[in-house]
Amino acid sequence: MKIKNIAVFCGSKSGNDPEFVLQTIALGQLMAQEKITLVYGGGNKGLMGAVADAVMQGNGNVIGVIPEVLLEWEHQHKGITDLRVVADMHVRKKLLYELCDAAIILPGGNGTLDELFEMLTWNTLKIHNKKIVLLNCNGYYDHLVAHIDTMFQQGFLYEDWKDRLLVASTAAEAIAFLS
Repeated sequence: MKIKNIAVFCGSKSGNDPEFVLQTIALGQLMAQEKITLVYGGGNKGLMGAVADAVMQGNGNVIGVIPEVLLEWEHQHKGITDLRVVADMHVRKKLLYELCDAAIILPGGNGTLDELFEMLTWNTLKIHNKKIVLLNCNGYYDHLVAHIDTMFQQGFLYEDWKDRLLVASTAAEAIAFLS
């Protein structure tokens, strides 16, 4: 199946490492070049804004999904193809998952990890079978990957996590995993 829509989960802040923004922009540019629609949280700040801006600058398609409570917090992106305002975070996540064919996880905070683990859990429970790629930019997720491996080694996962989560170092590698 050709991937047409990728959900990108990432921070509404840019983080301290300039490489995070560079890889985020590169991802958006690659998505636009490959005619892959970005499905994301609808904000205009941080990595969220950077990926949306990069896709739009490449004449790509962007669908943002933002809950009412975050309209002021994340400052909704008014320059994207389609912005959908939903009632709450649960509706947002469900719609993001329904709209995407796969997901790429960039650096982010608690919300990003929540989205990653919900997607992994749903994948394990066979609610969906969408590819999930962790973009481990400059080793941002090294500790998390080690912890997930510890969960597997200690018998808390039902299968090898590497069957469910692909780890990439660059935007190009992340897109290549989904081709």
